[in-house]
Amino acid sequence: MIGGGGAPGDGGAPEDAGTPTGTARVTELLDSGTVDEVIVAVPDLQGRLVGTGLSPEYFREQVRSGSDGVGACTYLYAVDVEMRTGPGYAYDPWQGGFGDLRLHPDLTTLGRAPWRPRSAVVIADAVWPDGTAVEAAPRTVLRRQLDRLAARGLRAFAGTEPEFLVFEETYREAARQDYGRLTPASSYGIDYALAGTERMDDLVRAIRTAMAAAGARVESARAEVHPGQFEIVFGYDEALRTCDRHALYKTAAKKIAGAAGHALTFMAKYDEGEGNSCHVHLSLRGDQGELAFAAPGAPDGPGAPEGPGAPEGAMSDLMRWFVAGQLACLAEFTLLYAPTVNSYKRLAPGAFAPTGISWGLDNRTCAIRVVGHGASLRIEHRVPGGDANPYLALAGMIAAGLHGIEHRLPLEPPRTGNAFAAPDVPRLPTTLAAAARAWRESATARAAFGQPIVDHLAQAADVEQAAFDRAVTDWERRRCFERF
Repeated sequence: MIGGGGAPGDGGAPEDAGTPTGTARVTELLDSGTVDEVIVAVPDLQGRLVGTGLSPEYFREQVRSGSDGVGACTYLYAVDVEMRTGPGYAYDPWQGGFGDLRLHPDLTTLGRAPWRPRSAVVIADAVWPDGTAVEAAPRTVLRRQLDRLAARGLRAFAGTEPEFLVFEETYREAARQDYGRLTPASSYGIDYALAGTERMDDLVRAIRTAMAAAGARVESARAEVHPGQFEIVFGYDEALRTCDRHALYKTAAKKIAGAAGHALTFMAKYDEGEGNSCHVHLSLRGDQGELAFAAPGAPDGPGAPEGPGAPEGAMSDLMRWFVAGQLACLAEFTLLYAPTVNSYKRLAPGAFAPTGISWGLDNRTCAIRVVGHGASLRIEHRVPGGDANPYLALAGMIAAGLHGIEHRLPLEPPRTGNAFAAPDVPRLPTTLAAAARAWRESATARAAFGQPIVDHLAQAADVEQAAFDRAVTDWERRRCFERF
C-alpha cells in the first residue's frame, strides 16, 4: 500500500476496482436525474483544473456521437498563473492564431463534483484538431513516462500528501488585505494535535466527506505543524489516477472552504513558519501486479516467509537503480518539483524541507526517504511542495527512475542522522532561476522528455521569474522606504 501514513498494507488492487467505466458511467450518472451540469476539465501547466461546463444533454450527445471532443483555446498550455500568455513557448498559441484544441473526456474519471453534488466533472486529454496529443499538456507529459515504464512491463503507483493552511478570513477579505495579516484557524502549532483544531474541524470534515462521496478513499487526516495547517491523505492508486484526484481535490478544497467562509492555501511558503509540502509516495509493480521494489527472497519479498526485514536488504536491484536515478537527476529535475519562486522559500535551511540530494531509510531529513517493507516498500519524495503540479512531478520521478534503471546506476549508502546538517551532501538549486538553468541544460531531461517540452517548461519558469523580478515587495518597502 502506498499512502501518506506510511503504514504497510496488503498491496492489493487499487481502490474503486469494479466501478463502472466508459459510457456505463455516463449512463449511470446522467440517468439519475440529479446532475444539471458536466464540467469538462484539464490540468494546466500549474496543475489547476480549467475547462467548461456543459449541459448533461449536450455532453451525452457528444459522447454518443463519438465527436472530436470539446473545443478550448490553444493558449491554455502557454499561460502564467495570471492567465497571461506571450511568445517564447515551444507550443506557441500566437503562431497558431489562438485557434482551438480539443478536449477528449476520459470517461473513467467521470464523477460528481465534490463541491457541488448536482454537477459532474470529468478529466480530459488535450489533442490537436488532427487528433495528435498536445505534448505540453501535463497529462500527456506523464503518459509518455508511463508508456516508457509499460514498455518494460512496469506500472507506477503513487500517493500524494498536499498540505494546506486554513484562515478565518474569506477569500474576498484575504484579497482586500493583500493576503497579509491573516488569522490562522488555530492559535498555535497543532502537529498531531486532537485539541486546538476546533475552528477548522467542520471544514476539514466537509472536505473529507465530499471527496469520499466523489469516490476518493480517504486514508487519514491530521493537523500539521504550522498554525491552521492540515493534511488529508487519500489511498494509493495508478499514478495518472492519483494525479487526477489530486487536481480535483485542490479545486474542491478551495471551493468548499470558500463556501464555508474560509480561505485556504496550498502555496509552498506563506510566511516564516513551516511551509506546505506535498510528499509523493511512489512504487512500481509488474504489469500483472507482481512486486518490483521488494527483493526476491528478502523478508516480505517474493517467495519469502512473512515478517518484516531490514529495508535496505529488502530492496531489489531495480529499486536500488530507481533510487540512484532520483539522486542523479534531482538537481536537474528540481524545476518539476518546485515550479515557483515561492517554492524555494520552503526549500531553505531550517524549514524542515530538503536542501540537499540524499536518501535514507525512514529518514525524514533526506530528499528521498525509503519506507515500508514487502508490498508497501516505496520511496517518499520529499522535495515537492503544495504548489507542485502532480503530473509533472511524477513524470520527473519516473523519468529519473528510468534513467537509473537504464544505466544501472550504483546506489550510495543511505544517510543516517541529520542529512540537513551534513556538509558533504550536494545541494539542490536554491532559486527558480538556478533550477530552470539546470533543467534547460540537462541532457537527461532532453532524452526523457524531448527538446520541445524542456524548452516549454523552461519558458514557463522564465515567465514566472520575470514577473517576480518586476515586483516590489512589502519587505522592500519596509526596509527601504524611510531608511534609504
